[in-house]
Amino acid sequence: MPLPKIDEIRDLSDQEVSDQIVSVKKELFQLRFQKATRQLEKPHQFKHLRHRLAQLMTIERERQLAAMKATPDSDSTADDE
Repeated sequence: MPLPKIDEIRDLSDQEVSDQIVSVKKELFQLRFQKATRQLEKPHQFKHLRHRLAQLMTIERERQLAAMKATPDSDSTADDE
């Protein structure tokens, strides 16, 4: 199973990205629980899920920064007067 591509995530809406983040965090918790009880069969899933979580959080942050940049600053116009 190859690592997930970030292009797939870019097509998701903001709500879907947030939902995916929660879902991946839950899956990671379950994997850690399985590892602690020695029931983990596929240890490579840790790498894939951590990678996916990093991608999701990166996209979420990019969108936050883009939204902040899109809103005009009222402070900068007041300084010009």
